[in-house]
Amino acid sequence: MLLACCASRRWALRVAAHRPYPDLDALLAAADEASYDLAHDDLTEALADERSPGLDPTAPSAAHTALRAAHAAYESRFGHAFVICLAGRRPTEHLNEMLGGIRVRMTNEQDEERAIAAEELRRLARARLTHLLTNHPEPDTAGAPR
Repeated sequence: MLLACCASRRWALRVAAHRPYPDLDALLAAADEASYDLAHDDLTEALADERSPGLDPTAPSAAHTALRAAHAAYESRFGHAFVICLAGRRPTEHLNEMLGGIRVRMTNEQDEERAIAAEELRRLARARLTHLLTNHPEPDTAGAPR
């Protein structure tokens, strides 16, 4: 389950090594700490497993076309999928957030964009962990989240 949140094996091993966690906040703190320690190869591994976010299938075809073109341009420039955490955003805001994010981030240098992508991965991992535990809690024998 951890690798579904962030595909860096090193990240997943570091988070798993300290379980069980007494609560979600402790798990998220450990996930953040592990995210900050990702080496270049760990980040490359995590980014390789990411897919650029898409739109709701009911969105107009022109929106899908525009987003596919923007994702392709980003991936061509940076060599990995565009990652952005949209947690807390309404679905109606997703297209503008993604297109605006790609437009702004396309001007970044490689190292600057890699740092931003790492921060977005950290935020995505937090959102995914929160979603997993709030929608599928699996308490251990003491009742704490695993």
